[in-house]
Formats: sequence, structure tokens, C-alpha cells
Amino acid sequence: MKQVSQVSLAAAISKVKTGDTLLIGGFGMTGNPVHLLHALAETKVKDLIYVANNVGEAGIGGGRLLRNGQIKKAIGSFFTSNPEAVKAAQTGAIDFELIPQGTLAEALRAGGAGIGGFYTPTAAGTVIAKNSETKEINGQIQVFVPAIRGNVALIRAYKADTAGNLVYRMTENNFNKAMATAADLVIVEVEYIVEVGELAPEAIHTPGCYVDYLVQATNTLEDLGSSASVKASSKKADEGRMSMAKRALAELHRGDVVNLGVGIPTLVADLITSEHGIILHSENGMLGVGPEPKEGGAMDYPVNAGKVPVTALPGSSYFDSADSFAMIRGGHIDVAIMGGLEVDEAANLANWAVPGKPLLGVGGAMDLAAGAKKLIITMTHTNSDGSSKIVPNCTLPLTAEKAVDMIITDLAVFSFEAGQLYLIEIMKGSSLEEVRAKTTARFLERLDV
Repeated sequence: MKQVSQVSLAAAISKVKTGDTLLIGGFGMTGNPVHLLHALAETKVKDLIYVANNVGEAGIGGGRLLRNGQIKKAIGSFFTSNPEAVKAAQTGAIDFELIPQGTLAEALRAGGAGIGGFYTPTAAGTVIAKNSETKEINGQIQVFVPAIRGNVALIRAYKADTAGNLVYRMTENNFNKAMATAADLVIVEVEYIVEVGELAPEAIHTPGCYVDYLVQATNTLEDLGSSASVKASSKKADEGRMSMAKRALAELHRGDVVNLGVGIPTLVADLITSEHGIILHSENGMLGVGPEPKEGGAMDYPVNAGKVPVTALPGSSYFDSADSFAMIRGGHIDVAIMGGLEVDEAANLANWAVPGKPLLGVGGAMDLAAGAKKLIITMTHTNSDGSSKIVPNCTLPLTAEKAVDMIITDLAVFSFEAGQLYLIEIMKGSSLEEVRAKTTARFLERLDV
């Protein structure tokens, strides 16, 4: 059995050269190679191509690399959580490429598997794919995505043995597993390094043949930021938002596998009990998401896609981001509930580009909108200026074409059937006259009165 070298931070980071393409593991505040990134920020290496789910995540080192001017180009699905990353992209200080979260995960997996690229329905018809090759496959327009490989992968694991076999903790699997396969040189910071034979073979997530160097890491809760603790997510919802969440819950059935987006959809999770028999999916790699714990943080519990510590229900499972989005694209998610900025008469959805804001955060919305069997949009009926969000044609950048099945607002419930938009329910406190006055899209009425 080979032995993988255990080296110091300085020795590990000396392997990174100017101009390298770096693959940086982690999702939100979990599974990030914080020690390696901070050490890299102390070097004079520059002109880096930085590939990560969240570019320049504040508090984990990417922000320091940006401030130092060490990053030449960034590729990721989120830039918006760090104002420094947004500013750098807007001002041209760095080149950037925005890529949907699931597409990023699959591009890394393809790179690690020696595959040149793949076709996906995600992002078809959107500005993200405007310069991409497309092809109609089985009657569906799909976008070609080249594989991604790196010179060096910096990742984090919970345990490793001296042969380089890795075990990830709960949702810290995320992008680490795919990135470990897709780089010429793989450096891993690890909390516990044990002798060969101490890890059960069936428990190993990444075989040692992928790993080149191990670095001893410590428990780094202090580096993770405020979203690592339970108390950071506490927020009371108003009556209108809770009404939408309750109505969305009524669309779910026992045994459904359901993904909940951020914002109003997150409130649905607070209403689900064990009696409902609903299985919650989180795109960062968890099935069987339970309620928030009463205390604790990201080192004690799995973390959902909203960076909130959660509990794991009996029968739950963890997996990496590539497998998670394969579930989504493969049609294994029964219902996705997400927020919206606009939905139009053709069931097109726009929900990732906020008016007046930079187009720097797409996340997993495009993958979910294209892959879930049923897509429910929860949103306020109008914008703050009173303009309708249910419109004849979307004017904002699209998330997905012809994807929406149902719209739930604070005023009404709409359903798309055979390409036609129907008003099917008036919410308590509203009226048909108000819905008509505040909806610019054409719709038919099918109300039970």
C-alpha cells in the first residue's frame, strides 16, 4: 500500500504555481480548505484561475486572495456572498464565468473521468448558455458543457489514512469528492490522520490513488463565519409568507422527494412533520433533511444549501454535489419549490437576477427548474412598486423555459395546464377583482365557488 506524504502547510502550498488552475472544495461554510487558502494568501503566487462553488467566500480565504490580486479569473455559481468578489468582477479586476451549480459539479466529474464534456438541459434558453453549442436530444434542447480540470485541487476531509483514503463528514462531501478526481495534484487538509487499516474500506469516499499530499488541519469553527451557528438562521415570517408556505405544503404528498429553495420555500420546512412523510433534499448533498437543531453548529450537524445547520432524520443519506444534481437532472426529485421574480404566460421563470443587481449568482436554481418533475413558484404577487410579477413575457433573464407548473402568491394560486395559465384559487383576504387588477398576464378562471 502506498504512503501519501504528510507535509506542512508551507510545503503543500509551495506546490501551487503562478498561472495554475485551482479547484477549491467546499459549499457555503462547510468542507472548505481554510488552512490551505489562508496559507496561499501569504505567498506571492498570482494569475490564478480559481474554480469554486462560491467564489471569494468571505472568511475562508478566497476574499484574501482577491484583495491580494492573486486571482486572474474565477469560475463558479455564486459571487454574490462576498462584496469584494462582486466588485472585482464588475470592475474587470478579474475575469469571471458564471456556471450553474449542478453543471459545475458535473463538469468536474467529467474532467475527473476523462470525458471531454456533456450535454445538459440546464440553462437552455438563458443568457448563461447564449454562446454555448446546443443540440436537440429526444425533443429537448440541451447545452454542451466542456469538462473542467485543474492543475491543483485544494480540498478538505474529515479523516484520512496514511495511504490517502478520505472520509468526509456529513455534508462536507459536496464538491470535494469530484475535485479530488479532476486535478493533476491533490492536496487535502484533514482533521484526523490515521494509520492504514483504521478506516473501514466501505466507509471511504475518495480512494487514496487520487491524493498526493495530506496536511494536518484543526477544527476550524472560528473560521466558518456566522452562518455556521444555529442562531444565525432564526427569523419570524409574516402572515402572508406563512400562508404561501402552508398552501405549498398542501401540494405535497407522502413519499414525495422535495427540494426547497431559499426565502418563502424555506418556511415550508418549518411546517413539515414526521406525519407528512415527505423527504427533503438539499442540493449540497443530503436526503432526509430534518428541522434545525436547538443548539450547535456546522461542526456538529449537517448543513443545508442555505448554509443552515439541520438535523438528519432516520434513513437520511449524504452524497456529493455531482450525485445530488444527477438526482435532480435525472428526474428523481418529485417537487421543487422556489421563489420567483417573474413568471410569464408560457410558464417561463425568471428568479436569479434581481433588478439593478449584478448577474453574479445562479446557484442550483437552473438545474432544479429544468429537472424537477413539478415546479412550484412562491412569490409575492407584485413588486414593491405595485407592478405584476405574473406577466405576458418575462423581461428579466430567464432561469428556465416552460418549466413552471404552479404559482402561489399572497393573492392567488395559478396552474399551468396544456400550455394555458389558469387561476384556480383566491387566497384569504384577496378577491377576484384584486387578482385581475394586479395580474398583467392573460389567464383563464377555474375557481371552485
